[in-house]
Amino acid sequence: MSELLWYSKPELERPLLIVAFGGWFDAGSCATDSVDHLAGRFGAHRVAEIDPEEFFDFQEVRPEVSFTEEGEREIRWPSNEIHAARTEGTHDLLLLAGVEPRLKWRTFVHNLVEVIDTLGVEMVITLGAMVAAVPHTRPPRVTASSGDPELARRLGLDLPSYQGPTGIVGVIHQTLGERSVPAVSLRVGVPHYVSGPSNPKGRQSLLAELQRVTGVETGHGDLAAAVLEWEERVGSAVAGDPEVAEYVRGLEEEADSRAEDEIPTGEHLAAEFERFLRDLGD
Repeated sequence: MSELLWYSKPELERPLLIVAFGGWFDAGSCATDSVDHLAGRFGAHRVAEIDPEEFFDFQEVRPEVSFTEEGEREIRWPSNEIHAARTEGTHDLLLLAGVEPRLKWRTFVHNLVEVIDTLGVEMVITLGAMVAAVPHTRPPRVTASSGDPELARRLGLDLPSYQGPTGIVGVIHQTLGERSVPAVSLRVGVPHYVSGPSNPKGRQSLLAELQRVTGVETGHGDLAAAVLEWEERVGSAVAGDPEVAEYVRGLEEEADSRAEDEIPTGEHLAAEFERFLRDLGD
């Protein structure tokens, strides 16, 4: 019996798969909140689900019990659902904002590859967020990389250099590379002194970079009010502690000194992205 449960198999326009997992690689919930933002913006609907039974130790990641408005008891299991969204642009989207599986990672990724093959995904973009020594007062820096040297060259992306313990995202990129499926990793750094739940500034930066790379209108500007409120709240807390305020000033100086002089325009990145996919199709 397959762990992949299909609800529909829609015809999509040159779909891109956007993936994020909560937990270790999702500081401030920036990655999963970004995918949820896209799902809400485009009215995404569920098309498939990877059954959690084979991939979780439920004593470690416990399901939650609750009651409906009618008073009926229900259990919510760790969820990895794939949603489809029509953008009315060059690319439709497949979206996965889930829970990193604890077991059988290669089997889990095999199910994800089945989704990619079945629905004709042209490229996979994984989103992540990490704590970093960065100030909350500066635009968060998004690191973009790809294991495909040609794609990295054309989009001005980094080649992967990390060595050490990895998560399911690392396994996904390795598997896609072996299958010659183009994939990009976008990772935002968030202040380690304020890395708690819901960081709208990091989320906005991830969505802006995703738009620059793919040309998909992500609506990152819609988060401006939430970002301003977050900045004011964090700024007030920092100002109340002179030691922390001095530390943040040091981070600001470092951030300003390493600011890049030249950044590729969004139009350039999106054009190269499209050209790469067209060449791949040819």
